[in-house]
Amino acid sequence: MQIAIVLYPGLTALDALGPYEVLRFIPGCDLRFVSHRPGPVVADSGVLVTGATHSFEETPSPDIVLVPGSQANTPSAMADGKLLKWLQNAHKTSQYTTSVCSGALILGAAEILRGHPATTHWFAQKHLTSFGAQPRPHDRVVTSGKIMTAAGVSAGIDLALALVDKHCGRQWAETVQLIIEYDPQPPFDSGHMSKATEEVRKLAQREMAKRSGNIRNLAAVPKILWQRALNKARSKK
Repeated sequence: MQIAIVLYPGLTALDALGPYEVLRFIPGCDLRFVSHRPGPVVADSGVLVTGATHSFEETPSPDIVLVPGSQANTPSAMADGKLLKWLQNAHKTSQYTTSVCSGALILGAAEILRGHPATTHWFAQKHLTSFGAQPRPHDRVVTSGKIMTAAGVSAGIDLALALVDKHCGRQWAETVQLIIEYDPQPPFDSGHMSKATEEVRKLAQREMAKRSGNIRNLAAVPKILWQRALNKARSKK
């Protein structure tokens, strides 16, 4: 089984590395970090550097595709024509096409989510309908056929465990959960918008708005809208 985790500049590291720490326990898997070319990829912190092991061309038909999100650079990835084309082609033959956090919007930009229920980070939920998806803001992981989407950041671990269950069975998935000692017991119960206080929600919204204010996104968003309009016009007979 070949697993391809997408990397792009400015991704949120845990979106990719959390699932990686689970999926690498699938026996015999060929796990790859894929991007335009092999080499270093800087995460959204600007400090942590991850690395792509393979290019898109070297990984045309993985069994599992996983697209992470970003606090600052999702629109730029959504406007990356080469990435979107690779996702569209890989999705044709994949067993599962998945996303974590705002990676769902990248799947949406690739026209993969149209007509499907999906989830993403609470800050990005409102954008799912723009791509024809049906938002599920109260679900941590949403499965629709071979498409699986996870909510924000830490939910990628839950998604990965679900994938291990599907491929290896529940007992092995539970074994992996124990190996990584994934037994969340947070000191606070503020991990979902429905649980947080009004003050915490406002603070989180302000912080997310600040972190997503990447100047590169100003150029990316019009490109995304233009490409969608062009595709719609070209599809008319």
